[in-house]
Amino acid sequence: MKISFDELRSVKHQLPTGSIKKIARELSLDEQTVRNYFGASKYHLNGNLISRHLEPGPNGGIVHLERTDILECARKMLAKSRKTAVV
Repeated sequence: MKISFDELRSVKHQLPTGSIKKIARELSLDEQTVRNYFGASKYHLNGNLISRHLEPGPNGGIVHLERTDILECARKMLAKSRKTAVV
């Protein structure tokens, strides 16, 4: 999946407090892995180093994500928090 770096960071900044911990728990990941996913050039998954590819360009460049489950989980949390905020 490709996404702009700025968009990826925007998702992280919009997450409600405690979301990183919830994502980590739901996906059985270390919290630091989830934090790094949204900003580091590399992240760890179960002790293995997994890289993302960052292409220079507008909006912080384009990030090619090898796995999307963390981003999908974050987007679901955002949608849920927006839905409850409107009600």
